[in-house]
Amino acid sequence: MKRFFSVCFVVLLSLKGFSQSEPQTRILFLFDASFSMTNKMGRDDSRMKVAKKLLGRMVDSLEKIDDLEIALRVYGHQYKTSDYNCKDTKLEVGFKKDNHTEIKQRLNQIKPSGTTLIAYSLQQAAYDFPTNSSSRNIIILITDGIEECNGDPCAVSMALQKQGVMLKPFIIGVGLNEDFRKQFDCVGKYFEATTEEEFERVLDVVVSQALSNTTITVNLLNTAKKPLETDVNMSFYDSYSGKFISNYVHTLNRHGVPDTLYIDPIHDYDIIVHTIPPLVKKKVSVPAGKHTTISFDAPQGNLELNVSGASGYKSLQALIYKAGTREIIHVQEFNTKEPYITGKYDIEILTLPRIYKSNIPVVQSKKTNLQIPQPGSVNLITKALFWGDIYQIKGDKRVWVCNINLDGNSQNITMQPGSYALVTRGKKDNNIVNSKEELFTISSGKVTNIKI
Repeated sequence: MKRFFSVCFVVLLSLKGFSQSEPQTRILFLFDASFSMTNKMGRDDSRMKVAKKLLGRMVDSLEKIDDLEIALRVYGHQYKTSDYNCKDTKLEVGFKKDNHTEIKQRLNQIKPSGTTLIAYSLQQAAYDFPTNSSSRNIIILITDGIEECNGDPCAVSMALQKQGVMLKPFIIGVGLNEDFRKQFDCVGKYFEATTEEEFERVLDVVVSQALSNTTITVNLLNTAKKPLETDVNMSFYDSYSGKFISNYVHTLNRHGVPDTLYIDPIHDYDIIVHTIPPLVKKKVSVPAGKHTTISFDAPQGNLELNVSGASGYKSLQALIYKAGTREIIHVQEFNTKEPYITGKYDIEILTLPRIYKSNIPVVQSKKTNLQIPQPGSVNLITKALFWGDIYQIKGDKRVWVCNINLDGNSQNITMQPGSYALVTRGKKDNNIVNSKEELFTISSGKVTNIKI
């Protein structure tokens, strides 16, 4: 037996990104006419009578709104409860202009009689919309109960997403029980409407969200908590589905303050600010009709990597780690300058041998310059076949640098200044004792020749 009354607001939005202008909007009312709608809401009227009255009033209020079309689908009204028909749903009035009177007339003719088939009805409702990728396609589901046909709204949601459609409900219920919560936990938010007055208020809120974009600003705060950081890309995703919605490059307007965005209040957003490292906020709500400010602590300074003198490197990169960790947050090319969130970083420079720098500070609005010595090179000259390795000499220790594989051709290797040892053995020589070591030195800007 169904024990509560609810309104479920479902969005089917083609994920092409949101627009600064108001797009065409289509609202499909998906109406529950199952037998339990004959139950009382409050002392006097049945749930069906209250729902018809308030929905009719809402349809009237939408008649003069530009760029809006509405339609009506009903379920549970063509068969009796005893028939247990789990495909009892029909598009009663399709999308077209000036159909408001027709919707109210058809609504008044409907009598509650059958079962509740939410998942199947949602699935069918998704195909009631004309194929127009630029429109905002919205379903408002009015129901008083949980699924009775073993349908899975979550599975329907996933299937629709695979078709490029996003399904997201806002559920407002009376006597909300755990079964209902669990059924829709994967797809929406919960609100309650215990009286006719609350139901009317909730319906107004839902429709206002369906019709309007709202405004936000994203503040990227510096160390003084002023919103002066900018020129960073931001990605917006739907929190529930994980679907990408849009990208923006953060901008300060002509007044020097963060520019305003118009976005769809239907979503909860996961927002990624693509600083280095990135900043993330999850499940950001943006109430309809209310300007929202979203702030990130994003103080930045610059890290510049250079080679002293003329570089012998065709390409040289550095791995940037969060200080004290082995979490790579970025790979930066040498002879470039890039912004980072202020703090300390460990840097591994992919020279031969590798150079390691710890706790390099990045300071607000400052440039940290990290410079390494100009390299030299060793030229290994041979016409024979050799296995070999190069070691850096550090006091009494030999620190492995790289291996070499000489196949009868000379090889030139760019290296940092220092003292080294070359250990080789002929590929055709089976005697380990014939391994040979030769010491050499690398100087900046110089070539060291070794004949093997």
